[in-house]
Amino acid sequence: MRILVTGAAGFVGFYVAWQLLERGDTVIGVDSLNDYYDPKLKRARLARLEQKPGFVSEVIDLADHEAVTRVFAENGCDRVAHMAAQAGVRYSIENPQAYVDSNVTGTLNILEGCRHHGVEHLVYASTSSVYGASTDMPFSPHGDADHPLAIYAATKRTGELMAHAYAHLFGVPSTGLRFFTVYGPWGRPDMAPIHFASKMVAGESIPVFNEGRHRRDFTYIDDIAEGVVRAIDQTATPNPNWSSDAPDPGSSNVPWRIYNIGNGESVALMHFIECLESSLGITAAKDYQPMQPGDVEATHADVSDLFEAVGYRPQVGVAEGVQRFVDWYRDYYRV
Repeated sequence: MRILVTGAAGFVGFYVAWQLLERGDTVIGVDSLNDYYDPKLKRARLARLEQKPGFVSEVIDLADHEAVTRVFAENGCDRVAHMAAQAGVRYSIENPQAYVDSNVTGTLNILEGCRHHGVEHLVYASTSSVYGASTDMPFSPHGDADHPLAIYAATKRTGELMAHAYAHLFGVPSTGLRFFTVYGPWGRPDMAPIHFASKMVAGESIPVFNEGRHRRDFTYIDDIAEGVVRAIDQTATPNPNWSSDAPDPGSSNVPWRIYNIGNGESVALMHFIECLESSLGITAAKDYQPMQPGDVEATHADVSDLFEAVGYRPQVGVAEGVQRFVDWYRDYYRV
């Protein structure tokens, strides 16, 4: 197939594009290479993809409607994996406009491209952050996701709802995947693993928010990418049992589906830090701090729907995943 992957130089998009290329698909990789974090890491990911046969690179901003329209018209694609986004909960408090531009306007432009160019299936990245104020765990795509605690979550939820409207109005089949705390090699520097590792190696203390009481559904990147690829292959269909009298939030009477994609267990942040300490051979000095605005205390994914739909079953536990991350970190950063 010819598959357009947005955010191909980003963390998740890079892995999704790599797996698609490995199996022989043609990938049109779209990325803006912006400077939200060090573009050198993005260019390093992109350089690896450019060595693979079947990869086409397009450097554009998804908020640019004309540029997105051109990419769809010139390249053609059977399916789309929309992994691009302005990420980060805390930065969305400082710069909400960047999130609307990327996550709302950018997603709208992708939906328009799918609508006008006969795309068979759109798979897009959402987030566990949409569960917001809910503490009904494990989080289920059939539960509430309408009380976001940050602009980031609100923009991602908006993307889910726009996709439903396009499925209803124009028959664009779409699958939304709510990611849960993705980590691993080639991860973003603003995420906890690299942030913590860099400070530990430098002999500095690491900030531990919520006084160390956080729990997260840590999910290794290879498992995430495999789940995304499986979802790409399984075109969304209407739920024949869906009822407007008792509407299911995770499906519809149009080709639109929402799934959680995580590891399926809630792990204490302190355990994750212990695994990092063990792999690095360094005991971290910890600076315990209060809960940050827009944050939640715990996440835990119910991934049973995705298993039933595509056979998704995560394979990598936290200890093994952290060791793989540290091996890459030492090599990439010459530590």
